[in-house]
Amino acid sequence: MCADPVTGPTRRTTAGPDPRITVAVITRDRSESLLRTLDALAALPERPPVIVVDNSRDDTTRRAVHGHPAVSRLLRPAANTGALGRNLAVRHARTPYVAFSDDDSWWTAGSLRHAADLLDRHPRLGLLAARTLVGERGAEDPLNAVLAASPLPREPDLPGRPVLGFLGCACVVRREAFLRAGGYHPLLFFGGEETLLAYDLAADGWGLAYEPALCARHHPGPEGRTGRAGLVRRNHVLTTCLRRPWPVALRAGADLALAAVAARPGARRALRETLVRLPAAVARRHPLPPHVEHAARLLDRHPDGASR
Repeated sequence: MCADPVTGPTRRTTAGPDPRITVAVITRDRSESLLRTLDALAALPERPPVIVVDNSRDDTTRRAVHGHPAVSRLLRPAANTGALGRNLAVRHARTPYVAFSDDDSWWTAGSLRHAADLLDRHPRLGLLAARTLVGERGAEDPLNAVLAASPLPREPDLPGRPVLGFLGCACVVRREAFLRAGGYHPLLFFGGEETLLAYDLAADGWGLAYEPALCARHHPGPEGRTGRAGLVRRNHVLTTCLRRPWPVALRAGADLALAAVAARPGARRALRETLVRLPAAVARRHPLPPHVEHAARLLDRHPDGASR
């Protein structure tokens, strides 16, 4: 059911722009990749307005995207905002739903309209996680199988499979839900930040669902993302400190300490950065309500379930 908008859709789509949804893109010093994403978004039948948050260090990106037909607004914060750039984009959006792309990902034809239809029909639905296909050959992202195998029980007022995780560049949110939950947490900045937002949406009463009929294409560059493994380790510990019972947080911290002793990639830096941020995490700690903690424990027991 997934297709690249550059090569054409595989499902019948309704003609005409869809006024219900905006796409938010964060970028930093990758104008060539960003332009490919914008070209793909401009080719969508939904013709979504695109808000670009430019975390770049100079004017290269601004000059590259100037006048691009997909871009409705370019935001240039004074400093690199990381994942918090998505919060900025959502605040500036004027549609009830916002889809996220990175500067190396985009949506397939018809997916955004289908997402808006599902959000229209399910008023408690706060976030939809999409299926992600990687690279030119469209390989399945490993997270697809994880989300599809979620052990969380079906909920009659939600579509798809209930989850507590998603990929940040392949999800659609209800703007109201995202803003009420506070968006992405400033303490995490970037790297595995999705889990905390999933917790906070669920704690606020919103449903999250994986719907494989929605499809995003992800074309990461060959250079990869230096240091990401350490950021994910750090943010996993901080997330548990912010929302999970202390025994869970202590186990996560101990695992990180052991990884640092064993000189695992990025673990020593992650431990140092975790310790620096720990007082702020404790000060902002708000444990999950019992029903969300129960869901999180189900996922703890099923590592191939639906947390990221």
